[in-house]
Amino acid sequence: MHFKKCFYITVLLALISFGGSSSNAGDDLQSKANDHLVTKQSPYSVAVTLDRLTSILTAKGLTIFARIDHSAGAANVGLEMLPTQLLIFGNPKTGTPLMQSNRTVGFDLPLKALAWRDEAGQVWLAYTSPKALKQRYHIEDQDGIFAKITGALDKITDAALKGE
Repeated sequence: MHFKKCFYITVLLALISFGGSSSNAGDDLQSKANDHLVTKQSPYSVAVTLDRLTSILTAKGLTIFARIDHSAGAANVGLEMLPTQLLIFGNPKTGTPLMQSNRTVGFDLPLKALAWRDEAGQVWLAYTSPKALKQRYHIEDQDGIFAKITGALDKITDAALKGE
């Protein structure tokens, strides 16, 4: 059991190391370590959270590039992980100008949203703040695009998490 907890913490720390600001407390470890993620509480399961997000993104014309079930990957190698899934999505019309300004932003594009269930049973949805991407890659000539992405992500994730 000790190994499983250590593994989970290691994976969580690895995810955290890619940056993030938490708009909600989330779990304490995450909220203390992340200042570049936008983290929102979900009333749905991990799968339903990403299903809802996928539906809205697709309806808005964004491309879904991949959905990765980290929990299933862990299970495939005989390890346990609470439900955790990553959605990779984007729109080349907004991402390409950012990459024209600084090609290395491609490390963080397309955009990603991570949904996970914590030990208390709460589901969270997080994504890297566009402001953090702007700062990390020193992109100073695309403020309009960053503002557009920020507003769109906020509205889309809020809609996906809205209770029925």
